[in-house]
Amino acid sequence: MAQKADGTLASIALSMVRGVDAAVVRHIEECGLTPADFFSLSDNALADALGMRRQDVWNEHVRDEAVFRARQELDQISRYRLMRPLFLLDDDYPEALGSVPDAPVVIYVLGNCKLDRLHSVSVVGTRKATPYGLDFARRIVEELAGYFPDLMVVSGMANGIDSAAHIAALKSGRDTVGVMAHGLHIVYPAINRQLAKQIIDAGGALISEYPLGTTPFRGRFLERNRIVAALSPVTIVVESDIRGGAMSTAYTADSYHREVMALPGRVGDPTSAGCNLLIRRGKAQLITCAADFIEHTGWAPLNVAVDCSRRNLFPELDGDARIIYDVLRQKSDALTIDELCVRTGLNAARLLAELTELEADGVIARHSGGRYTAL
Repeated sequence: MAQKADGTLASIALSMVRGVDAAVVRHIEECGLTPADFFSLSDNALADALGMRRQDVWNEHVRDEAVFRARQELDQISRYRLMRPLFLLDDDYPEALGSVPDAPVVIYVLGNCKLDRLHSVSVVGTRKATPYGLDFARRIVEELAGYFPDLMVVSGMANGIDSAAHIAALKSGRDTVGVMAHGLHIVYPAINRQLAKQIIDAGGALISEYPLGTTPFRGRFLERNRIVAALSPVTIVVESDIRGGAMSTAYTADSYHREVMALPGRVGDPTSAGCNLLIRRGKAQLITCAADFIEHTGWAPLNVAVDCSRRNLFPELDGDARIIYDVLRQKSDALTIDELCVRTGLNAARLLAELTELEADGVIARHSGGRYTAL
């Protein structure tokens, strides 16, 4: 006789049975069975109930082993404050994630963040981000936060663009969700442990489909990306090479019929090659600022006028302004005043005057230490 497993135990155990995915869970429900029934029925009775051949059904040994592992998992979860498992068919399982065909059977959530939001955006990009990309990731989150008080920012907790998006959401007082590629007992990369704590303390959440004790490896990061893509109606790719996790997230979002937007970059710059490709192939809409985002999505800001001042990404410039802009566009790293003086041949006074105008026009960005990049 198979073991009995009720409620949360049965739900977690179901997620631990090899071959049980979202489609199987939905089929079990359609057949009038509960997760508890799945584990209590004999092999023959389960096969009959699911319309399967006896040799194809999950035998009692397999199901009992899953229940045993689920009990261990529940025992570990009880040691973590604010951690809870959400089953695919639960009312509090995020609707956006549950709507995709390959939704996780169970996700583990650490934090109190409400995961269903009218205004949620996933922001992804390379770990090897340039100042151009990092500045845009921060700026787009800050701009959208100003328009949408309920904004939730989703990303993958990696270094580079992901971290910049999470931090910008925290600084803007908006909830942010980090999707992990391993169990929630660790934070990877370890350098983001403090960021993870800040996310939880600020009312955000960390989520994962993997049980506690699961370690990171390459394949799990690709699996993780589908959750990032599914949780939001819009995914923004800030910087990416032709190949990489951000590109897989973008293509997955597109396959889910989600909106994809990408920040264009300089031709020949590897960190922008993926974004440029997405735009060229019609897989992503071009984005330069919140105004582009709002125009494309149709989201209605709450009693706030949309600032369109940054929309001209490639302005018509001439004279000294063109010289400065071209120098900055040729460098992925931010340049100091001294470096710009050498490269442009302009004196410091003239250079500073032009830089002030270009920054006000939204053509360039100023960074800490008096460094500049083109936008």
